[in-house]
Amino acid sequence: MSQLYFGLHMHQPVDNLSEAVENAVKRCYRPLFQTLKKYPKFRFALHCSGWLFEQLRTKYSDVFEEICYLNEQGSIEFFTGGFYEPVLASIPREDRIAQIQKLSNYIQKYFGKKPNGLWLTERVWESSVALDFQECGIEYVAVDDYHFLASGFDHEELDGFFLSEESGKSFALFPIAKKLRYAIPFYPVDDALQVISSYKNAIIFDDAEKFGLWPKTYEWVYEKGWLESFIEKVLESAIEMKHFAQAQNPKGLAYLANVSYYEMGEWSLRAKDTLELEKLKNRVGKEYFENIGIKFIRGGIWRNFFVKYEESNRLHKRMLDLAKKQKSEALYKLQTNDVYWHGIFGGLYLPNLRDNAYRFVAQCEQNIEDRIEIADKDLDGYKEAEIKKDNLVWRLYEKQGGQIIEILDLDSCFNFQNTLTRRFEAYHEKIFNPPKEQNRVATIHEIAPQVSEEVKNNLFFDWYTKNSCIDHFSDKTFDIQSFLQDSFKEYGDFANQPFKLLELLTFERQGGLYIDQKYPATMKKSYTIDKNSLNLSIDFESSYANELVYINEWNLHFSHYESLLINAKYCCDKMDFFTKELEIIDPYTKKALLFSWNEEAQIFVVPLATVSQNEKGFELTQQGISIAFIFSFTKSFHQDLKLCLK
Repeated sequence: MSQLYFGLHMHQPVDNLSEAVENAVKRCYRPLFQTLKKYPKFRFALHCSGWLFEQLRTKYSDVFEEICYLNEQGSIEFFTGGFYEPVLASIPREDRIAQIQKLSNYIQKYFGKKPNGLWLTERVWESSVALDFQECGIEYVAVDDYHFLASGFDHEELDGFFLSEESGKSFALFPIAKKLRYAIPFYPVDDALQVISSYKNAIIFDDAEKFGLWPKTYEWVYEKGWLESFIEKVLESAIEMKHFAQAQNPKGLAYLANVSYYEMGEWSLRAKDTLELEKLKNRVGKEYFENIGIKFIRGGIWRNFFVKYEESNRLHKRMLDLAKKQKSEALYKLQTNDVYWHGIFGGLYLPNLRDNAYRFVAQCEQNIEDRIEIADKDLDGYKEAEIKKDNLVWRLYEKQGGQIIEILDLDSCFNFQNTLTRRFEAYHEKIFNPPKEQNRVATIHEIAPQVSEEVKNNLFFDWYTKNSCIDHFSDKTFDIQSFLQDSFKEYGDFANQPFKLLELLTFERQGGLYIDQKYPATMKKSYTIDKNSLNLSIDFESSYANELVYINEWNLHFSHYESLLINAKYCCDKMDFFTKELEIIDPYTKKALLFSWNEEAQIFVVPLATVSQNEKGFELTQQGISIAFIFSFTKSFHQDLKLCLK
């Protein structure tokens, strides 16, 4: 006889779009609990992130009341976790404890239960987290079976729970079966039951959103009656429903490798390595990989996302720095995991999630005094200059050209530098080699993408990070299309190479122009920050005697591009000006950005858009606008810029 430990995890990013939450309630949470309410004998565990719990309690009380009813019937065992769903290993220890205790107290307040089980966000396991279990009252944790396989266990051993310890403090580990994650709710009911029955202790703890919100699952799970049929057949069968707290007789001792679920390891690799990993898996064959190779053939760790995406690392290190200065709800909201990584879709690629994160940064900054700090805050070996003056925070980066990496307006809680670089992702390979359609409901890992002509025509990749005040050197072939495509000739080594921070807000590079040979060249960039303005002085000297063009590139982020006014014209795909000044009026933040140069420049404005996956296929997402200020020069030049925000 099989015992079934069934768990559901529910989460929405903090301050997610109201229509996204409404859709999740309509297609998933409401029909899910309406169905479960009919079968109070169906025992299951539930983890819900704190922000979503509050949304259900205050805005969707019918769903919250159904959870309360099932709790009263003894159907639910509650799991705790970080209140705002952080990856626990990525935040300071004191914040980890505070977030777990906050959600545990919430569960105690509204449901009268003290949770002893922990939901580990994205199942990111690092042993350091276990040090805090005892202080938070945690007795057991659900992780993936892959954690055990990566630590030397065999599939056949993972038929129950194990014990582990950290510094002599014991806790239990439950391995979630990947076979069950891929079977429920995607297999026909009888086939899913057969997978359950193949285990003595069948353990599944997975996203509730699979029950209606994932592509094609609403019709399958509710309209075609999969969930009701599944529950009824489980209750009629010899399968025994168990809460995790009822588990007895551990299988033995286990120490886990620092991994997450297998797919997360694939996603955290650089795209080329993800594709090579897939080739390696195909080379050894599916049977060998699933039975033996999975122990040794693996991807990266979750923290690799901080290496893969500079934008993620900046935000994460910003959070760590703020955590040294304060403890606040804004800080804890900033720790929400979704914005720091990117897998099949969403995450870092969603502008609204990044906007939310920087709004929380701004809320934290409102409690901090004006300052100029120069330190390696990104922890990458190079210094950043961080200047807060009045209601603006500017951040300048030594590693990449003395460029601007943050323009944070505290009035509107908006970061105008919150752009995203166009990178090649492993899933872009599907545009050229689409996977075959499945004869069943596909998981998100198997979706055959839909690709529009618009997407194909805008699939461009950047060779440098899309910061602001980037220094390019090209020739007369530089035009608006090559700027859009990032395909122009680059003669300088100033766009993506380090500058030296000489003194307060002055950066210099001894570099070169590479044409028929290297021509030594020097650039100095000096910034001054006044109230609501930035002043920049640029000096350049080289030994190359012929005419070139200098391009000063800015990449700016806004919320509603269709309403932007750029020199009194509504923002469109490509814009071309010849003037000393460029004014951008943003109705969303009610701010105007005015660029003023000391001489007239050719100015190109083009959209900055990424191609990423969504639930239906591929989509084009505007991440910002790219602006090129273009000047002709011979051998040397001096330029002055004033940027005012008003």
